[in-house]
Amino acid sequence: MAKRRATSADVARLAGVSRTTVSFVLNDRADARIGAATRSRVHQAADRLGYRAHGPARQLAAGATRTLGLVLRRSAEQVAIDPLLPETLRGLTDQARAAGYRVQVEPLWAEPGAILDLLRSGEVDGLVISGPRIEDEALDGLDDPAADELPIVVHGSLPGSGLPSIDVDNVTGARQAVEHLITLGHRDIACITNAPLTYTSARERLEGYRAALGATGIPAEPALEAIGGFDPPSGSRAMTELLGRAVDFSAVFVAGDSVALGAIAALREAGRRVPRDISIVGFDDIPLAAYLDPPLTTVRLPARELGALAGRILLDRLQAIAVPARTLLATRLMVRGSAVAPTAATAAAVVLMGR
Repeated sequence: MAKRRATSADVARLAGVSRTTVSFVLNDRADARIGAATRSRVHQAADRLGYRAHGPARQLAAGATRTLGLVLRRSAEQVAIDPLLPETLRGLTDQARAAGYRVQVEPLWAEPGAILDLLRSGEVDGLVISGPRIEDEALDGLDDPAADELPIVVHGSLPGSGLPSIDVDNVTGARQAVEHLITLGHRDIACITNAPLTYTSARERLEGYRAALGATGIPAEPALEAIGGFDPPSGSRAMTELLGRAVDFSAVFVAGDSVALGAIAALREAGRRVPRDISIVGFDDIPLAAYLDPPLTTVRLPARELGALAGRILLDRLQAIAVPARTLLATRLMVRGSAVAPTAATAAAVVLMGR
């Protein structure tokens, strides 16, 4: 059996430093603030393991491109309907421009290992990967030597990758939404996720929904949970599915506002009024949320701040500055008109979750 090739992670463990520090030392980044003793430890560890820096990565380490890549792990349709993407991109672009970088947006579809071409291209100095699935074949190339040298930040979560990541506090935000419904007097609360459960945000928002119920002694009922998927049609399908089950609910937490749009439409088509018959709380606070009839009570996601945070962390990594393994931004409940106390005549409540 062939001997496994050493990686920068192996060098980092042996030298007691980060992978970014290893990259900057071995790629001769003179602008990185790294002491002589640390540089010596890294070189000794690399020599002991027989590790050599990847060729294209050495060009990147020189900062020749002055370009940051934003990899969108979504379909063209998902990108087109994402109302928060412009704000996220603006936050990232503002940070990049202030440091003398430009941002190159790279849609990345589902082909296994699709990220490899970008990693080996030498076109970017660092990457932000936005919206990966929990197990994502398109990102299989992240164990390639080229990825070993390139600073990467994940917007979302990529368990087991060892890469720094950022996100909103999905669990707490979902709890805020459901606790608001409970405070209003609802007990039979349904949930529609913002995405399939192959996405961390969907799992975390579902976790927050269940945690809020459990904290009040309300058992989670599988029959009150339905899977949504990014867009209004998925919300309509999920709500229709809930209404067709032999369960009563007076409120719904929809984990994504775009999904909630379709859920509300399905309720109206079924003759259910929002909020008189069924209360709705969403997640994301898309620009349209405040202008619906009734205005949507939802959880605000700080999209521009997320983009800016991704930019700051990536720029710090480019300067060999230590960064947190995971950073979460707080959400905020926006109370509007789509959720009220249940009436005696109320027979159903559904909870819709977001992206």
